[in-house]
Amino acid sequence: MQIDTQFDERTSTLTHVVWDEATRDAVVIDPVLDFDPASGRVWTESLDRVLATVRQQQLRVHWVLETHAHADHLSGSQGLVRDCGAKLAVGGNITAVQQVFREVFGLSSMQVDGRQFDHLLTDGEVLQAGALRVTALATPGHTAACMSFLARDAVFTGDTLFHEDVGVGRCDFPGGSADQLFTSVTERLYRLPDATRVFPGHDYPSGRPWRPDTTIAAEKKGNVQLSAATHRQDFIDRRTARDRSLGPPRLLYPSLQVNIAGGRLPEAGPNGRRYLLTPVSGL
Repeated sequence: MQIDTQFDERTSTLTHVVWDEATRDAVVIDPVLDFDPASGRVWTESLDRVLATVRQQQLRVHWVLETHAHADHLSGSQGLVRDCGAKLAVGGNITAVQQVFREVFGLSSMQVDGRQFDHLLTDGEVLQAGALRVTALATPGHTAACMSFLARDAVFTGDTLFHEDVGVGRCDFPGGSADQLFTSVTERLYRLPDATRVFPGHDYPSGRPWRPDTTIAAEKKGNVQLSAATHRQDFIDRRTARDRSLGPPRLLYPSLQVNIAGGRLPEAGPNGRRYLLTPVSGL
């Protein structure tokens, strides 16, 4: 199995292209669509890098896998669906996330049964991508719909587990839970073999180059927020306090509107323009 990881500096996102070396069967995990909120411009620089790998390696992309509905970048999934004929999958609890944000954005006509995705994954489900088998592991806590993906000796953890010097994902979004995240990390991920490679959904390097991966052993020993020695209540208290100090992600509202719709931008209005909503509060 081969893995090509690409780092989007604007959103600190790690996108992973994963393939079987013999058959060229592939999946892409957490692709990015570039977006500038000041101008409203979208472009495909990040997606083009993924497609370049696909072409250079002559890959057959069977699935685009989203670890969750991201709140910090727009998904580039639809570009891969269009250009590679791939299908799009996400955790089945995306419906709970859709229900919350349909109300936030006043999207009364939006269907909240997950039909915007080709497949809703269940915990423990094995997804076949040609010769490549990917097991979906429910790892809620950052959001209710978070899934990690296990492929051979590698696990792709999204925002559930980062590099050991970064920690874990925040838990203050609707449906998030520090208690659930503790369980997801310690009882799901940390029970994988120590040699398992961990490919997070982001890296936030400070004083070092970005890295594509770490290991379960390194995380259990030295994760700054949640190691194998961390007590549940200590983690909950510290995670909750830290979350209270954090501001919203810069692309929160644009990202969620697009990502709960399977990476689709809103339909154009009568004037030919597309619009993303920003809820206003404080008055």
